[in-house]
Amino acid sequence: MTATPPAATPPTGPRFPTADALRARAATALRHCGVDLDAYDAPGTTAATVLARTPLTGATLARLPATTPEQAARAIHESHRTFHQWRTVPAPRRGALVKRLGELLAAHKDDLADLVTLEAGKIRSEALGEVQEMIDICDFAVGLSRQLYGRTIAGERPGHRLSETWHPLGVVGVVSAFNFPVAVWSWNTAVALVCGDTVVWKPSELTPLTALACDGLLARAAAEVAAPPGVHRLLLGARECGELLVDDPRVALVSATGSVRMGRQVGPRVAARFGRCLLELGGNNAAVVTPSADLDLTVRGVVFSAAGTAGQRCTTLRRLIVHEDLADRLTARMVHAYGQLPLGNPFDDATLVGPLITTAAHTAMADALATAQRDGGKLLTGGDRCFTAEAPDAAYVRPALVRMPEQTEIVRAETFAPILYVLTYRTLDEAIALHNDVPQGLSSSIFTQDQREAERFLAADGSDCGIANVNIGTSGAEIGGAFGGEKETGGGRESGSDAWRAYMRRATNTVNYSADLPLAQGVNFL
Repeated sequence: MTATPPAATPPTGPRFPTADALRARAATALRHCGVDLDAYDAPGTTAATVLARTPLTGATLARLPATTPEQAARAIHESHRTFHQWRTVPAPRRGALVKRLGELLAAHKDDLADLVTLEAGKIRSEALGEVQEMIDICDFAVGLSRQLYGRTIAGERPGHRLSETWHPLGVVGVVSAFNFPVAVWSWNTAVALVCGDTVVWKPSELTPLTALACDGLLARAAAEVAAPPGVHRLLLGARECGELLVDDPRVALVSATGSVRMGRQVGPRVAARFGRCLLELGGNNAAVVTPSADLDLTVRGVVFSAAGTAGQRCTTLRRLIVHEDLADRLTARMVHAYGQLPLGNPFDDATLVGPLITTAAHTAMADALATAQRDGGKLLTGGDRCFTAEAPDAAYVRPALVRMPEQTEIVRAETFAPILYVLTYRTLDEAIALHNDVPQGLSSSIFTQDQREAERFLAADGSDCGIANVNIGTSGAEIGGAFGGEKETGGGRESGSDAWRAYMRRATNTVNYSADLPLAQGVNFL
């Protein structure tokens, strides 16, 4: 694997904390959130153990007892039983629980950010940003608790009123991924709770400590506002726990974040029992850069979207579709910018790129780069693994930039790592066709100062993604908008706007307040 050397001298990086120091930091953060790690930590490793490890060094932080199938089934049963009580609580009172949760999240923002960094490897500002996202969605959901509006509908029969109402749905099963270990949980949980649902959460096996902390804070909030303790249940375990949520008819909605492969398994199984699915799956996001683009702004937006979270966001920018007149100039600036990115310990304030979640993720990245080069791609910079002496069990990798002659199969596939493929185009129609010619449809952007180009990209025959941006990158969505995508991304919507409707059931109501009984459509019967 060869590449042009980065513009800056490769950093040597700070010395990484010891395993004991990292465990102590995790234990302190958990204690502040009301969780005693020693009470959970199980000596030895068994088949019923979840390993809490840190991608910072690959060290094990704790060994946690996994939820057994019997415990998981009991949790679902208790959640279903609690739902019948919770659904009758007035929505503004349900909002009081979420309000208190938001206050506790704000009070423990630093502790939660520590856990996000320890388990997901995010740099400090991104970890704090993820916790802020939880706080923000709690604020949103509290307001929503007084705005679960139905409609009054114009009917055709005199003396009748036609309307719709929204009611709590049931148990919501949440399956979350490692890369946003707490934000996606909060999107679902805050909204589901104010809608009158109960929640059973199966977090990623890679981030169990953040889950324990959030569960502990929510339990405290529930106790303080006298909410039923069973409104939220946590399952720590492997695939079997998730399968119970997928197959149990008492789970009305399964909201699952993960790979397309996972979605292909979850969707049909939930549908087979006539349950509901909310799927947030793969992304293969692209940005189109037009001749009128502000290149200073473009470089900043592209670098954050492509290299932020070490390329491990579902909204990470993976394809850069550049007008052929700009390609050489922009790629040169990108190579220079990549060379300036500080790589290392994410607890260091100077670091902008932390580790991949596992060494297996680096292997997948290396394989993808090798395939791209066999397909005629040119590796311009990055792809090399760093700090192997200081952290041999961790995967610190420089973000890679690859110039591709065409959109090959490896470009059309999502590799969950910091690889940005550069493609060129001549006309905007060609760029949009190239943009849409992938199986995924999550996030997209265009960099342009031409209003016609911007509007064309946002039009019905423009970007086919659930998120389409102008002059910002593909990542960094705000909670006020509905989040989700099309095609193999799954079609689900979470967070803001009217995404709350996925967590409720709709009833159409007709009230006859007259002394007559006219039938609709002019039907005569008696």
